[in-house]
Amino acid sequence: MADAATLNSSKPQVPAAVAVDAPTLAPTRAFAMLSHRGQVRRANQDACAALAEHGAFVVCDGMGGAAGGEVASHLATEVFLDCLAQPNPATQARARLAEAIRTANQTVFRHAQKSPSLHGMGTTLVALLWDEYTQRSKDARVSPTLWIAHVGDSRCYLFRSGELRLLTQDHSLVEEQVRAGVLSRVQATASPMRNIITRAIGTQPTVEPGIALHAAQPGDLYLLASDGLSRELDDGEIAQILARTAGPAALAPGRRDTAAPDLAVQSALDSACQALIDAANAKGGHDNITVLLVACP
Repeated sequence: MADAATLNSSKPQVPAAVAVDAPTLAPTRAFAMLSHRGQVRRANQDACAALAEHGAFVVCDGMGGAAGGEVASHLATEVFLDCLAQPNPATQARARLAEAIRTANQTVFRHAQKSPSLHGMGTTLVALLWDEYTQRSKDARVSPTLWIAHVGDSRCYLFRSGELRLLTQDHSLVEEQVRAGVLSRVQATASPMRNIITRAIGTQPTVEPGIALHAAQPGDLYLLASDGLSRELDDGEIAQILARTAGPAALAPGRRDTAAPDLAVQSALDSACQALIDAANAKGGHDNITVLLVACP
């Protein structure tokens, strides 16, 4: 569970562009998600949710006394997906994503103001949004269009060709210190301030998310995770687990060109989620652990 820095400044049930003719809805992508309390925490304040038919996937890690963190994370996921549930081809995907985050932030913030026991609650957020509409030319498809957004230190990773790459940059105090040259990466992992995040959903009236465009490729695997995973497993360990459970062989195309995800692919994603959770718990499970995997056909 992250801690918010003071700054001045129910889980919904769980996406690509090509040129020229009339737009059509993108096919449903295979995905899997799993959340666990861990070995130390008494409650799970993480939340994961998806609306695959709209190309939206999100993980939140709540913070706050009593039930505040759980309230914040679940409220944020619900409002975020509600905002994206009505597709609007006339509105740019990035704008829709930013508006969903803005609305989630305002909703959590206002909810916290209504109850003294919830004051200061908030949540991290990391999300993927595929452009809901693809356009097909007569000759070929171009790479899918994927938007990645985050607030706080929940992360998005890309697993491609056997290599793991972090696509987000933590909004945290130690990350700022690393960028400033005050701490090394090794020192940052052991810092007593590693839980202090510099941005969160709901702790302030407004928040500035990190939003970036990413060119996906067939065979890509995207991992959204709360810091309960990244605090226990380093990048190499995560990559080894994904290579073993959801590598190219496991995700080989079966009926990937149809609307229904191939059952073997689904099984591989489910197994990968469980393996990541189990490995993090085996290393101590000091925090709630949440993972969400999305495969790009």
